[in-house]
Amino acid sequence: MTEEEVRLPGDSSWSIDAMPYQALERERVKDNALLLYVVASASFVEITSDVYTRNLADFFHGDADVVAWLKLAWESEELQHGRALKRYVEIAWPDFDWNGAYRNFLAEFIRFCSVDQLAQTRALEMAARCVVETGTASFYRALAEMSPEPVLGKIAAAISADEVRHYKHFYRYFRRYRDAETPSRAAVFAALWRRLRMTGGDDSFIVLKHVYSAYHPGEPFDTGVYRRVRRECRSLVRDHIPHEMGVRMLLKPLSLGPRIQRMTLPVIAALARHAPL
Repeated sequence: MTEEEVRLPGDSSWSIDAMPYQALERERVKDNALLLYVVASASFVEITSDVYTRNLADFFHGDADVVAWLKLAWESEELQHGRALKRYVEIAWPDFDWNGAYRNFLAEFIRFCSVDQLAQTRALEMAARCVVETGTASFYRALAEMSPEPVLGKIAAAISADEVRHYKHFYRYFRRYRDAETPSRAAVFAALWRRLRMTGGDDSFIVLKHVYSAYHPGEPFDTGVYRRVRRECRSLVRDHIPHEMGVRMLLKPLSLGPRIQRMTLPVIAALARHAPL
């Protein structure tokens, strides 16, 4: 099966070569260390998507539709996100050793990437995937809006659109598995909550450690430094996070009735907006 045979209508149509890197206004970002941390960290995670794909393909072995989409569409688009952000980092911050930092990151991070970290059932893992895509879609939309440099804004907007579309694929697969496995709403909620709680865990610490250490060679990086830098990085995008969009996406797998969702959405969005960093 070729990539063309599994590519669905609406799949990503942008390419790295079409991005106007030659117009990058480096003066706007060259001294912005926090933005470097954010963009480089995102590039590391995205460009490791072949590892995530391999684990998911193993977990969904036997489902030709899901595995083909993961390997021939999702993985290639996620890797493009990583390469696009990497190129941006290399132009905007040419002194940053991206390859060396990534090599050190991957050597440590790869030990935490295994199939046993996935959910107990296929339906619940698809629900967890919806959480991941919600987070990335929201993050990149915020980055696009707050970016002080237009080329980065354009890249982030393109990635955000991809992530929203990926969410729709995972949600469609979730519904299919939900119908077959019939998990309770409580089980779905638990899977969503478990994946939400993983945000800012070992993955976040490892990636930020290696980006920070490459930018500040020889400086110690401990939990205190991590919390401070992470808080400062999140403050960059906080005011631009599309909370209502994110909450709506998170609630969708719970299949709440229209009335309950109308009552719940603004409350949760307000709580998310005022949650501490």
